Amino acid sequence: MAARRHVVSGDFELTMDELRVVARFVVEDAEGVLPVFERTVPGDPRPRAAIEAARVFVDGADRTRLQRVASIDAHRAARSAPDEAARLAARCAGDAAAAAYLHPLAQASQVGHILRAAASAARIGELAAGGDPAVGDALLDRARRRAGPVLLDVLRHYPPVTGGGSRVARLMSTLDDALRRTPPGDEDEEDDA
Repeated sequence: MAARRHVVSGDFELTMDELRVVARFVVEDAEGVLPVFERTVPGDPRPRAAIEAARVFVDGADRTRLQRVASIDAHRAARSAPDEAARLAARCAGDAAAAAYLHPLAQASQVGHILRAAASAARIGELAAGGDPAVGDALLDRARRRAGPVLLDVLRHYPPVTGGGSRVARLMSTLDDALRRTPPGDEDEEDDA
């Protein structure tokens, strides 16, 4: 029965190790764009604290209130950020901490907890390049190559996301589609990193 402690059940089961793989994937995007927020809003520690809370979980600690509170705080920082890039960067940090609590519910909305940070990082790249969609596409391709077999298996438990009104939603849908089309064995082995 003790082994059940390491499994989260719902429509399917997720292990803590699988959640750590998802959180690591999200953290990598959040860390990459954190400087965008910190340059725009110096002195606001909330997004960095969320990434640090996510790292604690990724590195093997139990998921705790630390990740929940840090995620909420980073999302609050996102709401008060003065521009789109800073908002997206703070939201990535909040998503990193929240990834520890990905729900095993077969709902497309859950895919955002896995892929929204990568889509947001791609949008931040586009904004930095004057809106160039080729930059976003290249960043999505990099995220696709980072997704290893465990992440793909987790993602495939959920229904696909569809388009959306915002650029980030469309980027996320594009990434989701590309990952689901990745044949087994064609992904890089970054899950074990």
